[in-house]
Amino acid sequence: MPKQKNNFEKIDDTKNLKKILKNKKQKNYNKDEEIEKPKNARHTLKRLVLSIKDEYRRLLIVIISIIFYTALTIIAPLYSAKIIDILWSSINTAIQNGTTFSITWEQGGIDICILLEIYLVTTILYILQKFMMTSFSERLSLKFRKQISNKLNVLPLSYFDKHKPGEILSKATNDLDKMSETIQTGLLTLFTSIGTVIGSIIMMMYFNIMFSIIFILFMIVSMALTRVFTNKTLKSAANRQQKVENLTAQVEEAYSGRIIIKSFNQEEKSIKEMSEITNEVAKATRNADFIIYAINPAIRFINRLGQVVIAILAGKALIEGRLTVGGFQAFFIYMNQAAEPLTEASYMINSLQSALASVERIYEMLDEEEITPEPEQPEVVENAKGNVEFSHIRFGYSPDKMLMEDISFKVKQGQKVAIVGNTGAGKTTLINLLMRFYDINGGEILLDGKDTKKLTRANLRSNFGMVLQDTWLFEGTVAENIAYGKPDATRKEIIEAAKMARVDFFIRTMPKGYDTVLSDDTEGISVGQRQLLTIARVMLCNPSVLILDEATSSVDTRTEIEIGKAMQALMSNRTSFVIAHRLSTIVDADLILVMKNGTIIEQGNHRELLDKNGAYAELYNSQFA
Repeated sequence: MPKQKNNFEKIDDTKNLKKILKNKKQKNYNKDEEIEKPKNARHTLKRLVLSIKDEYRRLLIVIISIIFYTALTIIAPLYSAKIIDILWSSINTAIQNGTTFSITWEQGGIDICILLEIYLVTTILYILQKFMMTSFSERLSLKFRKQISNKLNVLPLSYFDKHKPGEILSKATNDLDKMSETIQTGLLTLFTSIGTVIGSIIMMMYFNIMFSIIFILFMIVSMALTRVFTNKTLKSAANRQQKVENLTAQVEEAYSGRIIIKSFNQEEKSIKEMSEITNEVAKATRNADFIIYAINPAIRFINRLGQVVIAILAGKALIEGRLTVGGFQAFFIYMNQAAEPLTEASYMINSLQSALASVERIYEMLDEEEITPEPEQPEVVENAKGNVEFSHIRFGYSPDKMLMEDISFKVKQGQKVAIVGNTGAGKTTLINLLMRFYDINGGEILLDGKDTKKLTRANLRSNFGMVLQDTWLFEGTVAENIAYGKPDATRKEIIEAAKMARVDFFIRTMPKGYDTVLSDDTEGISVGQRQLLTIARVMLCNPSVLILDEATSSVDTRTEIEIGKAMQALMSNRTSFVIAHRLSTIVDADLILVMKNGTIIEQGNHRELLDKNGAYAELYNSQFA
């Protein structure tokens, strides 16, 4: 069960993440994602080298393993050529003498065993470098995941306001996965390929310079064509992936909104849209498959054509005695060892560039400006009385655009404060400043006479209980969801809180009662019932100060009255802030703050504001005309 020290609802970011992920219009897939390049590859590579300093030992083992693996890979064909020549000589001798062909320990047996040992060692080295490289990449990925996790906890909310949730999730998942996969496969393949290609070409030159030159000429043509078609291949694959993403989003939307679709008789339209997107996927898949399964084999055909030309010339040399059978066989092994890595060189380079671009984006997030640090010697407020004061507050989401100018008001212990105003008036912003979700640009916010900037955020928020209009339930039991803000609560305390929130009876009708497992998208639970569970969650915490943001807007009138009674008992002798749209729920407030465009334009109690016949009176009369 998740541990949580604070008593307030952590809803905003998680809720928005899930909403964005479920909305296809917010999917910002990049068509060229697979072929993107880093903005500053050299700088990013330097930082990456510094990031792996704790893993140098593993990387050193991999490099040493690659060196020996490559050396043995180059030696093996040369040694096999020697064995084949010995065997060929023995066979010819046996035929000429009319004797039975046989292999003795001295004549071929030792050499075959040595070749077997070479292949065995190369296999062991291959497994070792694969294992160490996988371990290295996963440990590096884990390191980045921890850094991102820590970073997300210290980023200001302004960062989340500027960046889409899907973009943030992509850095924490897709970019890291791409980096890890590329290091495991691409980087390891690149290291081994470089050594194998260079060594194989040198050995080919040793056997026959002319054949080697012919091979190199064919490979240059092949690589040039590969370079041309690489981007086309990757773009077509990226386009296909985008179409699949659109199809997935459409299926999810149609499934989630199936009731709405049926109620408005839009089945035919939904089927038509699905058919169009499916056809787009089919077309994109057809194009991608053509490039992959037609053009790429055509490029490889050039390699095979080169091998045929060399085979004809080498066969002639073999017949003329200028090339031994073993040398013939070894030359073709070296040709195959050099050809495939060269053909795939462009793909590997693009893959590495793309991975480096992913790492660059991760570093960009890690370099983002963090929230202001906690005070070195913080003051402490335990079990706050609830005296709150806003003194000449200035605030803006950007320094050049102030939203609030000179906001001041005082709240005494036990008072009920209502905040009203039109959408976008700044009601939630005011609460966010109180909770220090954003830092103010000027003035002071005091809690029991102490500047909230001099408190740690955890200490400040531990004095508040927050219920928002949007509900959030995590994967866990009903009891665990209620006890989210107080993990050590007893079952008796959980049940008492549920009774106060008028949700105990409903819970007992569930299959396993308080042990029923829920998730945020649990079906069979109404919005109002979910709201009751979140109210029970805050009631269990018994906070010093309550913040209610339309907490009963999703429940029926009778339940709202019952919860209102429980809330009244809970708010007794306790400071509370209530954001309300229905003014009937806050007529008994000790202080009503009327906001417009980030400014408090009126403040007073219900009767005083009606007598002023100003903005509040106009708003109130519009609801009860």
